[in-house]
Amino acid sequence: MEAELQPQEEQSPAHVIGLSLCDSAPLLWRLQDLKAVRSDGLVGALLGSLPRTPRQNVRLGRPLLLLPEEERLLGERRGVGALPAQNQDAAGGELQQRYVEQQRRSFEEQSVLALEERKSAFVRAMTSSSGSDEALQRRLLDLEQNFNFPRSALAVQLSTARAGLSHCPEARAFLEADWPIRAQRCPRREARFQVFRDLRGRGFFLTSAGKFGGDFLVYPGDPLRFHAHFIAVCLALDESVCLLDVLCVARLGSNVKKTVLLCSPAPDGPVRYTSLQWSGMV
Repeated sequence: MEAELQPQEEQSPAHVIGLSLCDSAPLLWRLQDLKAVRSDGLVGALLGSLPRTPRQNVRLGRPLLLLPEEERLLGERRGVGALPAQNQDAAGGELQQRYVEQQRRSFEEQSVLALEERKSAFVRAMTSSSGSDEALQRRLLDLEQNFNFPRSALAVQLSTARAGLSHCPEARAFLEADWPIRAQRCPRREARFQVFRDLRGRGFFLTSAGKFGGDFLVYPGDPLRFHAHFIAVCLALDESVCLLDVLCVARLGSNVKKTVLLCSPAPDGPVRYTSLQWSGMV
């Protein structure tokens, strides 16, 4: 049956979103950009670990990875631009100096702690062997004078707080040169974008549906508050589909309690939606 979906008015343009590229992946780092994207109903996927809880993946932080369709839609509505390279260079140089200074202080602090730990272990060993206090003090003095803390033993903390230490200028230039390649259109990408733009214009929220065998998961509201109702599969109007593939995706949608939408953009008209629901074998 045909699904009845009502369009929604688009929001007015606002400030330009600052985009960073890691290889071909569009990332958002600035907090104001994440807020602006979320206000447009675009979800993305957080990738960064939290500095205070890095050894978990239940809650993640910046950067925000955008779908190609989200990036293109942002370019149409708000405008998307690469963050200025000269500002990144200046900020990167300052952050690098701070990082080197922090590493130097950390090495000195860890050297003192390692020496104190070695002294404590030596005192315990000498006390258990009933050595004289004079011999103990002499041994401790020798240890302090000859102690060497290797840099290979330095404990280094990694966190996303130093995300500005990105690529070198040559690497950034190479990644920026990749923009024309990423901007190329193909029928498959064009169909996905037409479906994404139409569904988003109707007020739905969309995320990737790779784990569900489709193109997009379609939510009636914010994914933090709602479960997805549909699995969108993007197809051309004249594209033939194997019957077994239709049965598989319909069965999968039934198992995860979602309706499968076959979405076909018309060349000169609206996107056509056909819903599939599993009702058993005949």
